[in-house]
Amino acid sequence: MKFATLVIGIFIISAGVWGQKPPLLGEKDVAAIAGEISGETAKRNLEGIARFHRQRGSKGFHEAAELVAERLRAYGLSDVAVLQFPADGATMYGTQRSRPAWEAEFAELRELRTEIFTCDEVSGKSKQQVEQEEKERAARGIGQACDTIGESERVLESYEAQPVVLAEDSESADVKAELVDVGEGTKESDYAGKKMKGKIVLVSAQPGAVQDLAVGRFGAVGIVSYAQNQKTAWSGENQDAIRWGHLETFSVNKTFAFMVSLRRANAMKEVLAKGGEIRLHAVVKAGQHPGNYEVVTATIPGADAKLKEEEIAFSCHLDHQRPGANDNASGCATILEVARTLQKLIAEGKLARPARTIRFIFPPEIEGTMALLTGHGYYGITHTFTAPNGQKMASTMDGEVIGSEVAKRIKAVIHMDMVGGGPETKAVFHVTRGPMSLPSFVQDVAWAFAEWVNEESYEFAATGKAEYPMVSAEGGKEPLRAEYSAYTMGSDHDVYQDSSFGIPAIYLNDWPDRFIHTNLDSTANIDATKLKRAGFIGAASGYFLANLNSTGGVELALAQIHGRSVRLLSFDGRVRQIPREEAETLRRIEAEYDGGVSISVHQFSPPPGGLQVPYDRRLNSSNRPKATGDGLVTYSRRNEPRGPMAVFGYDYFAVEWAKRGHATTPKLLEYEGLWGSGEDYAYEVLNFADGKRNAQEIRDAVSAEYGPVPLELVVEYLKALEEVGVVEKVK
Repeated sequence: MKFATLVIGIFIISAGVWGQKPPLLGEKDVAAIAGEISGETAKRNLEGIARFHRQRGSKGFHEAAELVAERLRAYGLSDVAVLQFPADGATMYGTQRSRPAWEAEFAELRELRTEIFTCDEVSGKSKQQVEQEEKERAARGIGQACDTIGESERVLESYEAQPVVLAEDSESADVKAELVDVGEGTKESDYAGKKMKGKIVLVSAQPGAVQDLAVGRFGAVGIVSYAQNQKTAWSGENQDAIRWGHLETFSVNKTFAFMVSLRRANAMKEVLAKGGEIRLHAVVKAGQHPGNYEVVTATIPGADAKLKEEEIAFSCHLDHQRPGANDNASGCATILEVARTLQKLIAEGKLARPARTIRFIFPPEIEGTMALLTGHGYYGITHTFTAPNGQKMASTMDGEVIGSEVAKRIKAVIHMDMVGGGPETKAVFHVTRGPMSLPSFVQDVAWAFAEWVNEESYEFAATGKAEYPMVSAEGGKEPLRAEYSAYTMGSDHDVYQDSSFGIPAIYLNDWPDRFIHTNLDSTANIDATKLKRAGFIGAASGYFLANLNSTGGVELALAQIHGRSVRLLSFDGRVRQIPREEAETLRRIEAEYDGGVSISVHQFSPPPGGLQVPYDRRLNSSNRPKATGDGLVTYSRRNEPRGPMAVFGYDYFAVEWAKRGHATTPKLLEYEGLWGSGEDYAYEVLNFADGKRNAQEIRDAVSAEYGPVPLELVVEYLKALEEVGVVEKVK
């Protein structure tokens, strides 16, 4: 009861704290940003990006990168560059094995049909001529002699029309083969009693999940997949949605895979179930090759001599299949609009130049961010200009970027991945908190602005009047209704907040989205008003953090209190779902986390006069949980390799674990908790291995975050991490 009373008390104190007054920034600054940022401009740039099929190292990605770089130059940003990092299948960027560039030129899936061609079709004669000749033959007792049997082809799927139909990492092929339905296709029993050699398999799983079994084990020559989207209330509802498919980049069983809709797959399954035959002709010109990851970047230089070397970064991911409008042309177009807005207002003197540098980053998802933060990249920038004599001139600047230096400069990231979903997408907009292993106040800053937009946009929707309605002429008028959500994985923010980097991230994102990863993720479903509001929240948050050089005063304290109230309500709901002893653990861990959030502001403004930062509660012996046996062992993460264990298209832990002859994986990786699954637990177990917490404390921390988990599973995984050289015991 005391805990619940505290929650309610803090909530009452903090509720309605902003009213109509904008939080954290002066009203003049807020008015300038709100008045300039444009949902329409963001959507125009989004439409441009969504034209390209943006696969890693491809021509389509390069064209999208050049479009973004051209816009950044036109907007007047500094240090505009398209950085290049080798993507050759061998270079390692921390835990990320670089994946070779992949390019597709042509792909068609055709159905072969046997047909009888009549005399007129063979001879080219008219129907009347053929009928007359048949009568004459009949009069002489001669039968019809010119009917013949042949094959025709009907195009089922075309890469040119919809690039999403060809699974990423498909290889070239020209194959005519029979189609065999094997159900899901992930188990050997799916293939029992079926002749597979030389056939094309029809599967419900992702191609990458079946290629080693279907192609490597049973001799299939290709794959047709009707894998459905992520599980939401709308999964499988649209019969014509075609999901983006992947093959395994590093599999030795190279093949091709086509993706088809549920409607087409069901029609195929019906024919095959009745004993019919389907023969397909797959023509593919595609494949991997050594290339480069391209990362577009630009800055708004800081003004403070001491702080300008520090950076606040805006991040998105530029890669995706065409159209990929919400995922993630929306995030890239929105941070591009933030760049335009802040640069223009600063140039016009309507905003002061920020103390810290603001950087904008447009990489391939996760793997590009890993390359940027750990690797050595190169840039070459060619500028064209007109000399006073009217002659066209060009200047080129070449240089190198070292990832470790970039990582050291970034103090916080505003990451946008899917921020424009309109009503048809069914999306809910989230301001997502960081993992409990990295307490930070920066998410409370973003939530302060988001909640204020919630209030203003609701006031406008309900009454038609508001000081800051944040509405675009081309967009909707619905209230934003953003939610302040617990940490979820799945984008570049995982990399930044991994313990080897420790960079706090504000993650702005839509979920669910019923069109994600399908051909239906189109610009028609993007709301310009949503882009404007997401852009404002990001711009205001980034500008505030770029100028923060003190404790932030009363308003920042209020933002932290208000953020804490939301967290406490969430924790109070979780307390009711777990046993009493686990509830006590959850409350203790929440208090530690809350203390970490409170002192995290000192990362931006060290205490004056050598004032000591409050002690770490974990090191208070009276507060530490009782531990015995393996629970007493303390682990510390090694300096290398840097990055999460599972990155994009490559699982560092799984590869290193298999090298040591293990056939089974640690049980933690398959564990399902109340609020998280194996990947979540594993990510945070590694992050909490900081050389201070023992195994029992790590177990308690991840249990508070994702639900109670047995200590032995945590210990087993820590020992496995030690075996592969990622952590070491602290003596």
